[in-house]
Amino acid sequence: MFATNMDSARDVGGAPSTVLIPMRFVWPYGGRSVFLSGSFARWSELIPMTPVEGCPTVFQAIYSVMPGYHQYKFFVDGEWRHDEHQPYVSGEYGLVNTVLLATDPNFFHPNVTPEITSGSNMEEDTEAFRRLVRITDGNLTDVVPRITEGDLQGSRHRISVFLSAHTTYELLPESGKVVALDVDLPVKQAFHILHEQGIPLAPLWDFSKGQFVGVLTASDFILILRELGNHGSNLTEEELETHTIAAWKEGKAYLNGQIDGHGRALPRRFIHAGPYDNMKDVVLKLLQNEVATVPIIHSSSEDGTFPQLLHLASLSGILKCICRYFRHSSSSLPILQAPICELHVGTWVPEIGESNCRPLAMLRPSASLSAALNLLVQAQVSSIPIVDDNDSLLDIYCRSDITALAKDRAYAHINLNEMTIHQALQLGQDSYSPFEPRSQRCQMCLRSDSLHKVMERLANPGVRRLVIVEAGSKRVEGIVSLSDIFKFLLG
Repeated sequence: MFATNMDSARDVGGAPSTVLIPMRFVWPYGGRSVFLSGSFARWSELIPMTPVEGCPTVFQAIYSVMPGYHQYKFFVDGEWRHDEHQPYVSGEYGLVNTVLLATDPNFFHPNVTPEITSGSNMEEDTEAFRRLVRITDGNLTDVVPRITEGDLQGSRHRISVFLSAHTTYELLPESGKVVALDVDLPVKQAFHILHEQGIPLAPLWDFSKGQFVGVLTASDFILILRELGNHGSNLTEEELETHTIAAWKEGKAYLNGQIDGHGRALPRRFIHAGPYDNMKDVVLKLLQNEVATVPIIHSSSEDGTFPQLLHLASLSGILKCICRYFRHSSSSLPILQAPICELHVGTWVPEIGESNCRPLAMLRPSASLSAALNLLVQAQVSSIPIVDDNDSLLDIYCRSDITALAKDRAYAHINLNEMTIHQALQLGQDSYSPFEPRSQRCQMCLRSDSLHKVMERLANPGVRRLVIVEAGSKRVEGIVSLSDIFKFLLG
């Protein structure tokens, strides 16, 4: 039934066997994970298929094949399927679709007569198909090419060597802008600047000390709003008008119990990097301190005076360097072709019966903004998928969304317990900056997507996480962030 090798495939019109023609294969019937396999790939691999944009139930794959007669099947959610609306034949291993490809690239999906059956002069590559359909409990683990421990450790070693050999100097753009704030600036004005500039954070400069001393982030604004909503708080809206960043940071230290034996606030260690620090050290610093960005600061003097703020190093920028470097040598990293569901990357919705894994934080659009802010802080996450009653993805609420409340002093006119997440997102509809368009905020992927595809998507500017959804229904299955990727890559 299956051609033993492609050289024996019947050529049409006398075309040379070396001609390859890109062909589009389509599975229009939905599914969570869909793969393609066929005689053109010698039945030795599963080719991932991806949903068509705007048509989540239609999957497609482009594969270059030689002219001739081919057979193929689809592997949908752990089961072998064929398309009943395309030509197919019956053989020892069930029904398979067929295609006769001529030399003309426009010749697509011709009607192959049913007389072409497994009794033709093609030999059957039965062993290759047996290897491919060797399935245990209907899982993908035995059909998706297995990643061995050697593959995993070898890939991690190559990435570690690359990161250790390259410095953050390579992250510096040819031109750009970095916004820094003075610690004596009022908090209210600071958050207006973050909102207007479309940035989630800014390094802090202390003029009296002549050095950078910290970073103001969207998380600070969240804590301030929660403190304002606390009736026992000493911080009032009027004080927010004159409250400086330095005063807030000191008050935050008291709130967190970061005081010395004399009751004085302990200054938090300023996390930063130099232009000649290697990327691996910077990644580890970001992960260990649970931050997404660190300022790159350089001083030409030995005592560190007159520091220069060069750039903000992020996991996204470093991931982009990895993708660029290994783009044309992906075969040296076997793990890149494995689907993320097999690598257990990210946070996933627990399966029935699982009790020892971390739950995935999700909220309904009717939940209060206060509930969202509390969850962001308590669960220590940067974003929360917003879902309907069927857990299908509607939107996502991120820490950086809070800066939208700085517009027109909206924070002074709302009640966090009464405003819903839906209303908060509507409030921010017109507030997204060109640095982070809304389409970039709510990016999705499938459990069957390869690690390489997920990494390429996360390396795009403004994309900080991908929500893993079920094809068609968009039911949330998990979420994978930049930090999840690096924790996996560095082991």
